[in-house]
Amino acid sequence: MNPYLDEDLMALGEHARRFAREVVAPGFLERDRTRVLDRDIMREMGRMGFIAPELPEAYGGQGLGCLAAGVIHEEIARADLSLSYINLLASLNGQILAQHARPEIARPWLERLVQGDALLAIALTEPRGGSDAANLRLKMERVGDEYVLNGEKTSISAADQADAAVVFARSGSVDEGARGVSALLVPMDLPGITRNRFDCHGQRAIGRGSIFFENVRVPVDHRLGDEGKGFVQVMQGFDFSRALIGLQVLAVAKASLEETWEYVAQREAFGKPLSAFQGVSHPLAEYETLVEAARLLCLQTLWLKDRQLPHTAEAAMCKWWGPKLSYDVIHQCLLSFGHGGYDRGPMEQRLRDVLGFQIGDGTAQIMKTIIARTQAGRDAVPA
Repeated sequence: MNPYLDEDLMALGEHARRFAREVVAPGFLERDRTRVLDRDIMREMGRMGFIAPELPEAYGGQGLGCLAAGVIHEEIARADLSLSYINLLASLNGQILAQHARPEIARPWLERLVQGDALLAIALTEPRGGSDAANLRLKMERVGDEYVLNGEKTSISAADQADAAVVFARSGSVDEGARGVSALLVPMDLPGITRNRFDCHGQRAIGRGSIFFENVRVPVDHRLGDEGKGFVQVMQGFDFSRALIGLQVLAVAKASLEETWEYVAQREAFGKPLSAFQGVSHPLAEYETLVEAARLLCLQTLWLKDRQLPHTAEAAMCKWWGPKLSYDVIHQCLLSFGHGGYDRGPMEQRLRDVLGFQIGDGTAQIMKTIIARTQAGRDAVPA
């Protein structure tokens, strides 16, 4: 019995698992090879109510809460981590638009988002910034009733596929740091925008790349939050996505463990199943324990968010521990399969896919700093 999931959420998870098993999983390896995100599946996910179900009904959502989003998210990730980026980006950007955009701007985009007709990116990272997320150089200058953008964003998930992006840009001086950064909703079909795509190690169906802005004009009413306060206001939504990322990668680890247990119970050596050897079964037993504990932490974080209770430290724990643990688990599972695991297939692809989360969306070092500041105070743990 899970203390965070009631019968309705358990049923929702099973519903999502059947969909993921029947619709998402069959193309898992092929999407990695072709690097094509299947928009038909995205629209079908929308029809099933699997995209951003936590959004208010006024914006096309179901108002089901963040735990519901997490339950769906992990089932899609079990089948294909790269495709589950649809859920991750929708929940993160959907929350940002619902809370900080003007209703007349937010509503049409959110309705498309929930229906699976639009994909939104989050454009924060820059070539010289990396983990120093507040040290941005993308310029945003107001000219009449428009902002003019000039600069570059890099390592952006779905950079070449997104229909719009939440873009962070500097509206004040560099000396102002985070307090001189604003956020804008930028449609990706505006004149002056060009994009490229990297040849990444994993998560190849969603992809990463750069977005270039050359005198791109964005209406002032597309600003998210107050001018000069976008970074401080909008970044609060990342606590939600960090818990989702934890569930996302742990679902991949759990699927790998299940397949490995089945394999070692059937494969024999020296007249015994591999599982009879403690050198094989004990590492898997340890990881089974750790994955279960980490998953409960992620669910607790979403439970806290649904109740509007503090959860920043817990979210940071999910983000640094989940990706590292998942990589270690899948690595062990791959070794358990021997040369068969090393061949091109589910295990090696999962290993490549989860590795990226130790880099993007906040490194382990940044997450540990957030935890330390929560415990000791920001003055005691300076930047």
